[in-house]
Amino acid sequence: MSIELLAQPQIRANAPLAGLTSMRVGGVAEYYIAPKSSLELSASLDWANQHHLSVTVIGAGSNLLISDRGLAGLVICTRHLRGLEFEESSGQVIAAAGEPVARLAMQLASRGWSGFEWAVGIPGTVGGLVVMNAGAQGGCAADCVQSVKLVSLAGETTVIYPQDLGFSYRTSVLQHSPHLVTEAEFKFQTGGNAEAIALDTETKLKARHTAQPYHLPNCGSVFRNPLPHFAAKLIQDAGLKSYQIGNAQVSELHANFIVNLGNAQASDILKLIQHIQSVIGDRYGINLETEVKMIGEF
Repeated sequence: MSIELLAQPQIRANAPLAGLTSMRVGGVAEYYIAPKSSLELSASLDWANQHHLSVTVIGAGSNLLISDRGLAGLVICTRHLRGLEFEESSGQVIAAAGEPVARLAMQLASRGWSGFEWAVGIPGTVGGLVVMNAGAQGGCAADCVQSVKLVSLAGETTVIYPQDLGFSYRTSVLQHSPHLVTEAEFKFQTGGNAEAIALDTETKLKARHTAQPYHLPNCGSVFRNPLPHFAAKLIQDAGLKSYQIGNAQVSELHANFIVNLGNAQASDILKLIQHIQSVIGDRYGINLETEVKMIGEF
């Protein structure tokens, strides 16, 4: 199919995606755009609609496994949709979807605002945080989200509130919604001791870096914890630490992480995920559900 590409914003054909994911795997996008404004985002959606193309949205690519076969249609990367607005009197923050979660956490700490220290080590964006109800160290997005602004594939904007977001452990209704997150509003506690909050934030970041394999490409926690159990302990107790398929390996540091030792394929990672699920299912009768999102054909 021959399609005339937009000059502004620039849409690329056959764009490699592996470098846009923290796992460093995946094929190419049939078409790709990284809009830097809401106007560019709207233009991109209009273009996809005009050419009857499917749309896939990615953010920081930190909780994502893209097929080696790549993705058809238009891939929209929201990581360049940036912007933060702080309302000192109310403790409210409006953050654009592409804002890095860690940057927001550090900005809040420097202001003496509390309630987001737990998020400093999360490598994703605000959009992904909300969609996945991401969390760490006892906190999660549902604790502080006040509203979420969405745009439909037809370009229509709407605002949705917590009672309609269906937040539960590492999920929300947005995971299965034909809408894109463009920004989110949060509420935090103001007037705290900036030095103490910054120290707590830094301590939490160091703890994550010590316990997790940040030195190798990975997609974060692969499996949801099958409460009251912990996925990492189940995998470790089953003797699967360091288990390897191709260049995909169960991390020696944290058993709920799979690392790319170099030139791993998405298919290797999927096979390793399925092997872990099979072993844990046979040994403990527990079905491990993936936290990482898999997109494309496998």
